[in-house]
Formats: sequence, C-alpha cells, structure tokens
Amino acid sequence: MTRLSVNINKFATLRNARGGNNPDVVQAALDCERFGAQGITVHPRPDERHIRYDDVVALKDVVTTEFNIEGYPDDRYMGIIEQVRPAQATLVPDPPDVLTSNAGWDTVKNADQLSDVLGQLKEWGVRTSIFVDTDLTNIEGAAHVGTDRIELYTEPYAAGYLTDKKAAVAPYVKATQKAVELGLEINAGHDLELDNLKFLKEQLPQLDEVSIGHALICDALYLGLENAIQRYLLQLQ
Repeated sequence: MTRLSVNINKFATLRNARGGNNPDVVQAALDCERFGAQGITVHPRPDERHIRYDDVVALKDVVTTEFNIEGYPDDRYMGIIEQVRPAQATLVPDPPDVLTSNAGWDTVKNADQLSDVLGQLKEWGVRTSIFVDTDLTNIEGAAHVGTDRIELYTEPYAAGYLTDKKAAVAPYVKATQKAVELGLEINAGHDLELDNLKFLKEQLPQLDEVSIGHALICDALYLGLENAIQRYLLQLQ
C-alpha cells in the first residue's frame, strides 16, 4: 500500500491569517495520524507564511509516523534538518519567494550542490528525496548524486488527467520504470486529489508515498478531516 503523508501547511496558513493558535498545528498533525495518515509533511519557508520554525521544532517531539520536511537546501533549511533529524528530507528547487513548488530539479546542472547536500543529510541519518519531473535524464542524475528517493512532480499529470488520463500518466510510468531500474524509491506529489489519485496508484504500483495537502484540506472542509483522510487512503489501496 502506498503511504499517505499529509502536508499540514494549510492548517498553519489558516492560523496565521487570524493570529493566535487556532487551528493548533500540532494538534492537527496528531489528529491526521490518529485518523490514519502514515506521515506528516511540512514545508517551512523563510517568510514563515505558513509553517514556522517553532512549529517544526514542536512537531519533532510529537509526530510518531514519518516526519518529512520539504525545502530548498540553503543554510537555513539545513540547520532545521540538523536540529530536527526528520525521517525524510525532500529537496525542492524553488526560490524563497515562490508561491508553491512548481518544477523539479535539473539534477545534472545542480549535481555538485545536490551531492554535497545529500552527503550531509545521510551523515545525519536522514532519508533523502529529490523533487523531479519525468525527464529520464534528471532521474538518472538523481541516482548519480546519491538520493534514496525521488518525488515525482505530478502537476502535469493532474492537468492532463482531465482530458486524457492515459496520455497524462504515460510519462510517469516510464519515469517510474527508470527509477526502479536505478534502485530509487518513488514518492509523488502536487495537485493530487480524490479524482485522480486512484488511477495514478493503479498505473504506478511501485509508488511508495504520496504527499497531499491543499486538496485534502479543501475536501476536509466538506467531509471532515477524518473522513477525508480515510477516503484518500481508500484510493491508495
């Protein structure tokens, strides 16, 4: 079964819009786990517009499933990872001011940087994942620099699913096959939702984990958080 990691950034966005501590981000993480999520994902950005540094530290002591911290590997991010030592660090290439992660790494152009960062993360005992698109050269490059996993950027799949789902998933099937050949484990994330998740899972049986935040939290507004998480888990069976 593919594991579901819930990205809780949106809980923090809602809290920050009003101030105070409602909703409580730590309690939200605990509830997600209690309702069946097999991981918690956060992406602390430099401007702390959603998850804050102190949230990450607080979550370190309470998350009992897999804790995954996404981010651009600058000194700030690496400092967080060194202190928290999450189960997984997912490296994304987006600059600090971007709204959301919207592209994968060029793992060839950035090979030296990624190799150095991955080496340090492994010294800290943290499993590594690199955010990539379906370009086979970038997947080969990810294996070359020594990552444990890749996370496939699935926005193009989500967009194409609406018109031709078989064509939309085809590059991901090829990318997954290449990753498996190279000994890489496979995550996926971005714009995955209840309508398109099951088909992706069926076409990519090797998929280890999906990270879902925005769509799941939107669904929870109508379905309730527990029901939403359970419905996402059903799509992954």
